[in-house]
Amino acid sequence: MKTILNSSEPECNETFYFRIQNKVKNILELRIYDEDPLTKDDLFFTVLFDVAEVRPGEIVHATFTLNSERKEELEVEFIMEEMLAQFGVSLQMMAELVRQRTARIGLVIKLDKKKSLVITIKQPPVPDYNQEEVISINLLHVKIIGMRNLRKADLLSQSDCYVELWLPTASTQRVRTKTIKNCKNPVWNETFCYRIDNRLKNVLELKVCDEDRFSKDDELCTVIFDVAKLHVGYKGRVKFVLNPQEQEELEVEFILQNLLDCPENIITNGILVSREVSCLEVNGQAKKLKQQSTKEELTLTVKGSYEETQKISLDADSSLRNSDSIVFHYVKNNQTKLDVTLPKKMHYFGQTSDKEESLLLPLNSLPLQKKITIAMDKTSDLHVKAKGWPKDMDVRFRFDLCTEEQDFLCKRKKYVAAAVKKVLQLEENLQDHEVPVVAITTTGGGTRSLTAMYGSLLGLQKLNILDSVSYITGLSGTTWTMANLYEDPNWSQKYLEDAINKARKQVTKCKIKGFTLDRLKYYYNELKERRQQGHNTSFIDLWGLMVEYMLHDEVLNHKLSDQRQAINEGQNPLPIYMAINLKNGYSAQDFREWLEFTPYEVGFWKYGAFIRSEDFGSEFFMGRLMKKFPESRICYMEGMWSGIFSLDVMYFWNLAFDSEDFWYRWTRDRVKDIEEDPVLHIKPHETETRLLTPAGALSTAFRDVLTGRPTIAEFPNFLRGFQMHNKYLENEHFSTWKGTGSSSSILMVVITGHVCISDTVIDTYPNKLIETAQHPLSLADTGFFINTSYPPLLIPQRKVDVILHLNYSGGSQTLPLDLIAKYFSEQRIPFPRIEMSDEDRKNLKECYLFEDAENPRAPIVLFFPLVNDTFRKYKAPGVERSPTEMEEGKVDVSSPLSPYTTRELSFSEENFDNLVKMTDYNILNNENLIIQALRTAVERRKQQAPIYYKGALIQ
Repeated sequence: MKTILNSSEPECNETFYFRIQNKVKNILELRIYDEDPLTKDDLFFTVLFDVAEVRPGEIVHATFTLNSERKEELEVEFIMEEMLAQFGVSLQMMAELVRQRTARIGLVIKLDKKKSLVITIKQPPVPDYNQEEVISINLLHVKIIGMRNLRKADLLSQSDCYVELWLPTASTQRVRTKTIKNCKNPVWNETFCYRIDNRLKNVLELKVCDEDRFSKDDELCTVIFDVAKLHVGYKGRVKFVLNPQEQEELEVEFILQNLLDCPENIITNGILVSREVSCLEVNGQAKKLKQQSTKEELTLTVKGSYEETQKISLDADSSLRNSDSIVFHYVKNNQTKLDVTLPKKMHYFGQTSDKEESLLLPLNSLPLQKKITIAMDKTSDLHVKAKGWPKDMDVRFRFDLCTEEQDFLCKRKKYVAAAVKKVLQLEENLQDHEVPVVAITTTGGGTRSLTAMYGSLLGLQKLNILDSVSYITGLSGTTWTMANLYEDPNWSQKYLEDAINKARKQVTKCKIKGFTLDRLKYYYNELKERRQQGHNTSFIDLWGLMVEYMLHDEVLNHKLSDQRQAINEGQNPLPIYMAINLKNGYSAQDFREWLEFTPYEVGFWKYGAFIRSEDFGSEFFMGRLMKKFPESRICYMEGMWSGIFSLDVMYFWNLAFDSEDFWYRWTRDRVKDIEEDPVLHIKPHETETRLLTPAGALSTAFRDVLTGRPTIAEFPNFLRGFQMHNKYLENEHFSTWKGTGSSSSILMVVITGHVCISDTVIDTYPNKLIETAQHPLSLADTGFFINTSYPPLLIPQRKVDVILHLNYSGGSQTLPLDLIAKYFSEQRIPFPRIEMSDEDRKNLKECYLFEDAENPRAPIVLFFPLVNDTFRKYKAPGVERSPTEMEEGKVDVSSPLSPYTTRELSFSEENFDNLVKMTDYNILNNENLIIQALRTAVERRKQQAPIYYKGALIQ
């Protein structure tokens, strides 16, 4: 403050601002000096004041008695205001921040008669939000009080306990209490504060840990608490009962206050939330050049940002002198910090250190568009400037079909209407709303499925039914067929014999040439180029190059987005390729997410998030395209869609055993719902408070063995940065595709000898979903979960009426259908019941029709198993074989000695031709069932009244 000269009652009336964190002990020192112009100033008194004595929202007038005899007093006014406290360290900085951050809050700053500073904040008018969601920005105080009857984690003493807090929607940092050593009933009384937005799913994790000096700290348990259980104005202590038998408890005090802060602009589809992003520019400036070059660097980290960590060289001739800035993109309103790690022996404010030290700069205290200078040492400064980053979203947040697919369907409808009229021999043209949507779904099976699909499509073409099809979905080996066909923009309008002849040449050629020295050099150079482009590479990419050799004689530069040329006029069905996204440490039965690929988009229907197909493989943050990489060639996509090398031990365990009790008992975390004292009632969108006890070392080892995968295809995750909406679990789109409590995908919880069942491991844990999105997509063959490509066709927006299920799997032909029917039943997705007699299952026919007459929303399913039934005796429908032709009918597709097993990469010409002829025949021989299904679908459509909106047919 300024000096008041020659006065026994100096009156200052100056205001100073400090940004404080109540998780640390804040002691304010007030020193009273006498200024001497010629000598050192005299210190009269020092007053130490504990800032914790002033609560948020209070105005405290304090009088400190310095000398009671002389009645010397110091009068100070303290104001603790949460909103203002988070900004700046000077009045000028604060005023600027308030202007920017609280545009809708009336702010008056003036001087009263006594020259005191008066700040008046006017409550903004209540926004007219809809009643379903009232936006509220709140301040959450979490005070960790203590524990009772803490379990022992050490052999010879009580636990050395601390509690770690994590609330990812509010802060990128995990914070913790101090460690209380060797204590059964530790007491902390430490408070932590979070600024939270009630539109986000704010789930607080309280992890109880035992600190170990010479090994990794032990995680004893974690309390998972939904903050939505607390209402604004709540203040109270909550006891979490961790072990009722031992009376083990964790006591926490919560205070939830409303903030006057302006809510940020978010983008949401009711499941995912994209938040405002700020951009931090950091650059260095040399004050004077060093005498010699140095290789030391400043390490800058903004945790939770897109860039995470970057470095600035301290070489006098290097980047510190350049004008280029280092840039960080981070969530604007998170409690984010810039961490500057100083190298050893660097001077900082005149001090030196023999070890690395860090300088922390809270980013939400920075004024926008203002450059802040940090003096690093005598030779350099660091300049930082935060600014808004209003970049549009590049991820589509919708649950409808993209505009391109809707346009395709309009164009395709002309082909379908004409084909259906011809097949059903109708006298009148079909109205738009009467045209059925017919789709083909396939299963994987390597070269067997590649070959067999050609025969099935040939049969459909001969019956003039191929033009009735709007969608074709594939996985594994059938994606090879589809990718080959869609190289030709008019493939379905040409006779397929030509395409089959090309495929025969590739399937029957010797594959050993794929391992020649020249070919291996080609693989190496291609993978090297792919890495240089910015893509991650793995064995799956090598497998993709091998698939390219198996299916082509030359290098193929075709890409997924190039297939738009084959559907731009509706001339071919729309191809949809399938993969599943997995998570490290979890089997496909525990966690998997359907990911679909079309020439237009790649995306998750579960989340309602889609990107352009040419952007797949590029890097995203909070829905914005950050770094564009060249689109992958189709061979790399085929390698990923058919990634047979990502099998884990759990996959084989599930094949060998019906029960997964071993897996449940030894390798899963133990989770149970716990109650609070007092009980906090929950609403439908809120989750129960849960206690997670991590698996032991032996279980963890088992888990790593059972879920470890030799290799997997990793791609940048376009969900990175997104957070979950507060009511995401209520969203019908998410609940349709989230995991269920089925026997194949449940979380088994062992509690004192009793077995409980809850939802899947991940979907009801928003923090886990957020954490998963920060890691690359781990994509594998869909067959690792269910060998089927049904899911895209059951999307209600596609309104599929008839599905031709072309089954090419090995082993049980009905298993994929049974599994997907069970899956749809558990997800409550309309699908006909699969009812087959034991005799039929033992001796399968060529085609089965399944229909749910009572539910028109359920598609009609035509199931074509890969069987050799009447083809043994007939070379064409109604044409018997002669005695000399009977040998051609002996096509073995089911025995262990079959030449068509999945492991076979090459077929002889005879075997190739026989498989194509058999699958072609199976389609032709069941023309009546196909026509019956089409006729039923048209009748259903006619019974539904068309709905128009603004002149366009929408149903």
